[in-house]
Amino acid sequence: MKNLTSDQLRSLYLKFFEERGHKVIPSASLIPENDPSVLFTTAGMHPLVPYLMGQEHPAGKRLTDVQKCLRTGDIDEVGDASHCTFFEMLGNWSLGDYFKHESIAWSYELLTSEEWLGIDKDRLYFTCFEGDENAPRDTESHDRWVEMGVDPSHIFYLGAKHNWWIPGNSGPCGPDTEIFFDTGKPKCCPECNPSCDCGKYLEIWNNVFMQYYKDAEGNVTPLAKRNVDTGMGLDRTIATLQGAESVYDTDGFAPIIARIAELSGKNYNDDEATKKAFRIIADHIRSATFILGDPRGVTPSNVDQGYILRRLIRRAIRFAMQIGIPENSLSKVAEAVIERYCHVYPELKENQEKITTELAKEEARFQHTLKKGMKEFERMKGSFADGKIDGVTAFHLYDTFGFPIEFTEEMARENGLTVDRAGFEAAFSEHQNKSKQGAEQRFKGGLAEANEVTARLHTATHLLQAALRKVLGDGVAQKGSNITTERLRFDFSFERKMTPEEVKEVEKLVNEAIQADVPITCEEMTVDEARTQGAIGLFGDKYGEKVKVYTMGKYSKEICGGPHASHTGELGTFKIKKEEASSAGVRRIKAVLQ
Repeated sequence: MKNLTSDQLRSLYLKFFEERGHKVIPSASLIPENDPSVLFTTAGMHPLVPYLMGQEHPAGKRLTDVQKCLRTGDIDEVGDASHCTFFEMLGNWSLGDYFKHESIAWSYELLTSEEWLGIDKDRLYFTCFEGDENAPRDTESHDRWVEMGVDPSHIFYLGAKHNWWIPGNSGPCGPDTEIFFDTGKPKCCPECNPSCDCGKYLEIWNNVFMQYYKDAEGNVTPLAKRNVDTGMGLDRTIATLQGAESVYDTDGFAPIIARIAELSGKNYNDDEATKKAFRIIADHIRSATFILGDPRGVTPSNVDQGYILRRLIRRAIRFAMQIGIPENSLSKVAEAVIERYCHVYPELKENQEKITTELAKEEARFQHTLKKGMKEFERMKGSFADGKIDGVTAFHLYDTFGFPIEFTEEMARENGLTVDRAGFEAAFSEHQNKSKQGAEQRFKGGLAEANEVTARLHTATHLLQAALRKVLGDGVAQKGSNITTERLRFDFSFERKMTPEEVKEVEKLVNEAIQADVPITCEEMTVDEARTQGAIGLFGDKYGEKVKVYTMGKYSKEICGGPHASHTGELGTFKIKKEEASSAGVRRIKAVLQ
């Protein structure tokens, strides 16, 4: 197989599908636009949900891209050979065009043809959906792989846990067929197959056949148009092609690992604990750099995306201390990330000052917190009569002071104490369950399940942004939004608290636009045409050649892909409930339609 670089794989993948009628589209933001179902873009399909639901995409029915993604469910797994939080997903799309027959054939050709990747056919394994009460067994995919020349013994039927794709609890969904590479490691048991986590089989590509829709009540119905959504993880595929031990031993991470070695004075391969620390720092700072550098980037905070960002940075700090990296040095690791990726994602270079400044601030803040936690430990260490720190207290040190349990255990040993680790895990688990339930409540519904209510609230965000720019100035720019069936939440760039008079004026302007009951029109045009016509949008590489511009009379003109009302008069009465700080330089408005 070909030993390609990351840059070569990106180019080759896009070229392959471009030659087969696909239009290359740019990566969307890591921060979902008007989609409250997720904190970050976790898959290539998230920015395309409106088109998977039936809207026409300006670039056509066949698309291909490299999408920036971030998944937080595996943070604690980072440090092994394959898990990352930030990753690039290579994808190709059929929006009501071709389906399983062509998708599987092209995947096999790209992977095995000597002209393309040239992977040994005998080292590829495949899984297909075994069927359940929602949909039948996917024999079509199985049989198509066999037609392509795959040995049936290399194909496995698995359940919905492995081979049914849905982005959350509801939305477009369907069976998928996953492609695995045999790493050459011995089987862990005679029954070992691609569903096993022993490391023998590495998933490199997933073809999702979105032919159903699952609503909030759990009902699964066929979509009007069947779609194909594929995702190939760039890091994992490059590790396969380069014969690397892990994704961290590839060219994508090489300069980042080198910078960590330079700062710590240690070697990546010194021992397993050091290797794990290197990997965690490299991954978490790469992720933090991309979050901070995104055009819709957030800053560290205690809620939502900002909380995840803070958690990533602080975990990196913990492991940086473990391997001896001096304080206030993580911005230097971020500089290595920027240097490695800015030719693909120029926004990193454009936002370099923000990235390094925010990292330095968060590092200094956490160092201070850690020191406070150590004082708290010294204060309470004599109060444990049985010589054991209970789990609730250990969790208090973690939750209040960001004190890693490993730190608590280490200091306990130094003071002749032990820690109730099981009690800590129980307290931690209870906290996670409460947080998960809260998150599910916060992000339930919204534009991922578009309906008339959320469409009206989404329309109101356009009018709100236009009014804010009129009252506060053209420097106001959207920094994020969250829409549920009850209210809208809109984040925007502004340095100070709005005055009561400004809030009233914004509310008044939005309601004037609603009362005017103007039609809401949509036109497709080029980015340059949209700019010339005064449309609001994050101009640059975010958009393809054609975009949708929604116009609401004289009140608003904005690039957008979400659902809208047909007239402003459908919105009712707009009421601002709260104006508050979201993060440094960003304000937040919560509003309702009555």
